[in-house]
Amino acid sequence: MATTTSSGNANRWLLVFALGYLALLVDGADVMMYGLTLTRIKSEFGLTNVEAGALGSLTLLGMAIGGILGGWASDSLGRVRVVVWAMMLFSAGAGLLGLTHSFLEFAIVRFISAMGIGCMVLVSTLVAEYVPMARRSLILGVLQTAISAGYITVIALSNWILPHHGWRMLFYMAVAPVFLAVAIHFFVPEPPSWRTSEAAAHPGGGRGRDNRYALIFADKQARKLFIFWSLASVFALSGFYGLNNWLPTYLESELHIKFSSMTGYMTATWVVAFVGKIVAGWLGDRWSRRGVYVVGCVGAAIFLPVIVLFHTRENIAWLMLVFGFLYGVPLGTMGTFMSESFATRIRGTAVGGSYNVGRFCSGAAPIVIGYIATQFSIGMGFLVVGAVFFLSGVMALFIPDRLHDTNAGEPVAADAGAERQRALTGTAGATAGRG
Repeated sequence: MATTTSSGNANRWLLVFALGYLALLVDGADVMMYGLTLTRIKSEFGLTNVEAGALGSLTLLGMAIGGILGGWASDSLGRVRVVVWAMMLFSAGAGLLGLTHSFLEFAIVRFISAMGIGCMVLVSTLVAEYVPMARRSLILGVLQTAISAGYITVIALSNWILPHHGWRMLFYMAVAPVFLAVAIHFFVPEPPSWRTSEAAAHPGGGRGRDNRYALIFADKQARKLFIFWSLASVFALSGFYGLNNWLPTYLESELHIKFSSMTGYMTATWVVAFVGKIVAGWLGDRWSRRGVYVVGCVGAAIFLPVIVLFHTRENIAWLMLVFGFLYGVPLGTMGTFMSESFATRIRGTAVGGSYNVGRFCSGAAPIVIGYIATQFSIGMGFLVVGAVFFLSGVMALFIPDRLHDTNAGEPVAADAGAERQRALTGTAGATAGRG
């Protein structure tokens, strides 16, 4: 019987990983779609650089609001339920973007659909709560390659669709993930650790109505980690989203690379980012989640000025490949590192909240780069991006490694605040919380 149960758990873990991978793939495709269609949308709607950046910023604002609300809902209603509804929202919204005909229409639809995209950070939390700690960083590093796979998929599609069918067709095709959401609803149960935590916190069987943010800020350690992760996310996501919005335009307009060649450069960059994420996950298990994250952020910060200041027609391809690897490293370990920072009962709220506080604040990044591009150049804006990557690495230095086992109802750390943290998990035997 034990063998059968173990085999069933292993099969379930593989299924959750596979469906989670596909979910993040379509998430990455949706995010990259805007950057690839930006030049054509600007031309058709007659947008300025600042207006184009504003569309990117509205996207991030919607993602932030959706992610904060989704993180809170996932602790109360369940990880799977929130992910399913989020996928349906952003997939249907992407299709509606193809029907817009003005800046205002596009902005409104994009803002609403982006609220669904914001919840997709919970896919990493969902998978983390199924994977054993010993190989969690590697598996979540591989999971994060799905976002790069999404980039590559939409780049390949755009190379075929945009020249012949226009940007609208690309968004129409983005409705397809609704069917994936249905599959996740029927085949993925809520994680055992979440069910155990909810059952212990609410033995009568009622659904949790606790104020998770009150629980976070009532505990000194959880409060500190939430603040540091919020700051690290502000800086990291300002860099990631600023680059995603403006890198295709930078390659086309400032480096004068033809669209067909530009998609080749972008594809190669994200393929190498695959490798960076997997290597980061592997090193995170064998060395340190924090150490890998810091090295990746600092490496990307140092290398962006190299691209801007020292690129030539002969070396740009190689520079993009190196940067793609460094870009992938922080993303490869961030999901594991962040998920293990918080106890089960507050994990969804804390991860969704801190990550999306970062998204909310990073909404200014596309506008700032657009302004700098108007005054100077996009390349100058990328120098600022390098600085914020560095600051994200600095913030991570204050966050401890492997604080909680996401498979268990109890934290793995045994420090002076452990008993108060145990109260947050809602597990049986938690008797030391102070009233």
